[in-house]
Formats: sequence, C-alpha cells, structure tokens
Amino acid sequence: MEKLTFADFDLPVKILDVLADLELFEPTPIQEKSLKPILSGRDVMGIAQTGTGKTLAYLLPVLKTWKYSKTGNPTVLVLVPTRELVVQVTEILEKLTENITARVIGIYGGKNINTQKLLFNDGCDILVGTPGRVMDLSIDNAISLKEVQKLIIDEFDEMLNLGFRPQLTHIFEMMKEKRQNILFSATMTEAVDEMLDVYFASPVEISLAKSGTPLEKIEQTAYKVENFNTKINLLEHLLKNDTDMSKVLIFANNKKHADLLFTKIDELFPEQFDVIHSNKSQNYRLKAMKSFENEEIRGLITTDVMARGLDISNITHVINFETPDIPEQYIHRIGRTGRADKEGKAITFVTKKEEPLVLDIELLMDKDLKFNEFPEEVEINPKKIAAEEDQVIMKNPVQVKLNEGGGAFHEKKAKNTKENWGGPSKRKAPKKFGANRAQQKAISKSKRKK
Repeated sequence: MEKLTFADFDLPVKILDVLADLELFEPTPIQEKSLKPILSGRDVMGIAQTGTGKTLAYLLPVLKTWKYSKTGNPTVLVLVPTRELVVQVTEILEKLTENITARVIGIYGGKNINTQKLLFNDGCDILVGTPGRVMDLSIDNAISLKEVQKLIIDEFDEMLNLGFRPQLTHIFEMMKEKRQNILFSATMTEAVDEMLDVYFASPVEISLAKSGTPLEKIEQTAYKVENFNTKINLLEHLLKNDTDMSKVLIFANNKKHADLLFTKIDELFPEQFDVIHSNKSQNYRLKAMKSFENEEIRGLITTDVMARGLDISNITHVINFETPDIPEQYIHRIGRTGRADKEGKAITFVTKKEEPLVLDIELLMDKDLKFNEFPEEVEINPKKIAAEEDQVIMKNPVQVKLNEGGGAFHEKKAKNTKENWGGPSKRKAPKKFGANRAQQKAISKSKRKK
C-alpha cells in the first residue's frame, strides 16, 4: 500500500512548502488518524504516546481551515501545561505560518503581565498559553475569548495533574459553547473522563496505543544500586566508558536532588552538564535547553518538568537517576528518546526502596525491565544522604497516663487541685441581689458573734 503524504490531505500550498523546508513529507500514525476527524469539525480526543507528533496532528488541520480575524481577537486557543511548551508550540506555529498572515502570540506566567498586554495591540489570531496566564489576561479584558472557534488542549492529563482544573473551568465559561474542542493526552485518567463528560460533546476518540504502552524502539535496562552516592559513582562510570552517551537527559525526583546531583557531576565533568527545574528562571531554562538542543553541552539534569511534550531531537539516553513515584511518569520520561522513529536507550537506577515502584511500572507496561549486573569496578559508597536516613522509631514506647499518680508532673497537678466547697454562695457573701433570706441571716448572725 502506498504511503500517504501531507499533500494527500489538501493542505494549503504555503504550509506544504514550510513542511518541505523542514523535510517533513509523510504524516506519523497519529497525524494520519487525526487530520480527517479534526477537519470534520467534531470534538476530538486523541490518546497517543509521547514523541509521536501530536503537535502537528492538531496544528495542521486547524491551519487548513483558519481564517483571518478582523476583530483582532483570537479564533484559535492552544492551552499547554508549561512555559517551555508555550515557547515550543509558538515557535512551531511561527514556522508553519511564516507564509500566511496569522498573528501568533505565546503567553505564560513569570513574565510581567502588563508587558504581555502590549503584545495584543496589533491583534491576535492564534493564542498559545498556560491556563493561569490566559485566565488572568481574560479577566483583565486584555483579550476576549468570545470568538474562539477552536480550543486545543495539549497534555490534558498533565494539566489536570498540575491542578489547572479551576482555571480550565473558568476559561470554558468565558468562551461561547459552540466551538470545536481538540484534546490530546498521553494517558486517559478518571479526571480526564470526568471533564469530557461535563464539558465536551461526545468527542471522537483517536487512540494510537493504550495508556502506558512503551515506545518499541527504546531499549530499557536497569541497575540495582545501593544508594544515592553509589548512583553517582555508577553514573560517572557509564559516562566515562560509554562513548554513545553523547546527548543525555538525567531525571531526579525533586529539585533538591537535581541540584545535589548537578553539583557532583559538574565537578566530575566540568561545563558538560546543566540543570533545569521550576526554581530556575525562565531565561535560564530556555538558554540551557537551547545549549542542550545544539549539543553545546553533553547533558541536562532535570525533574519531571522536562518529562512532557518537549521535543528535543536526538537524545541518545534517558537516565532515571531516581525511579519516578508515578508509573506513568516513567513512560513520559523515556519518551524523550527514541523519537521520530529513531532508536533510544533508557536506564533506570533502582535502590531497594525503589523496587516496588519498578514493579508498578512493569505492571503498567506489561513488560519487564532488563537488569544489568552492577559493574565490579564501581565503588559502593555507604554514606547516605538525608532522604535515605532511616527514621528513628521507638520500640515499646512508655505511655504516660495523665490520670495516674507518680512523677513531678502529677504531684504538681495534685497540689493545684481545688476542692469543691459547695459553690461560691457558701464560701463568701454574695455580692449581688438574688441570694435567699436564709443565707443573709446566717451571714449576719456570724458577724454578731464576732
């Protein structure tokens, strides 16, 4: 059977020319499956593995039917979960629309909102943004969403995981009901299902692979490792001895561990690595990503901020320095390699404590990780970091009962105990009216005897 090309979908010549310049001629499976349903105008829900070309899957059919906005308000809204994705999708759109008159604007938090308001002075046709900043600018009347005809939500599951549901709900209410909703997600979760039922009209589901299916072109292996510091020794050994590790993405589970790992690796391989996480400024993150993309540095150490959606080409290895707590995150992490039908390698370092997490990952994928023998020449460092120290748990702790005697506390409590003398009226003369006459006579008689 003859392979389809983008020309078979009757895309505008100006867009086909750009695709040809980018050396893109044949659609990926998700692009092939999505183009016609999206062009039909119905709501669409696409489930596809990361790295399969979802961005072009929704952008190309939308651009085919796009029309210039005379009012200057956006008719296409693309919502993504992170600032990095805003930059990436905006850059792709700017390339695709370089031969047409579409006005593309990307917005996200962390930038001065008043400066971003100025971007809309000349109008906007296609708006790309994070939900929080889009909502803020709409509330401030810097933009109007009433003319949005096509709403695209990329990485829908991650957006809900990050707590954007209130912002999404608010944005839905700002738009007219009659619009086309195009949703893409790497996984189908209960939260996604619930939102679909409430806000979208029976979307056509396009599923390329079941949730949790690993990319077949990624070789997945693992090592059992004693602890964090021994993992550093193993990572040093692999980087020194495997010349194929030329473009490496290394994942830690949190910002503190990412910084700690970077400090150690930068000492061993000066100026060959950088680190990215949410505490780094936007300019720093973008500069580090550009250096990594251009292979000016050998690798990036990061958290799951880099696990979703970002398209960095030719990553040779993904290393899970720490096993992710959520099984689906493993799929997203390793999907940074093996993209665009290329082969990739994923290596996971596993401590005893992390072994149950690996079982959850294997269960999700219905595939076992291949464990390599730990290299004999790698030194095992017994020193633990703070997060690995055992919690002190008291065996048979002494329980002190407050209602029992014994001990200074109880003696003090006993001394302070007041006896009940039958109420205030029997201890002293009443200060206010209302006491009975018998009490008054008793008090007077007592005074006379004295």
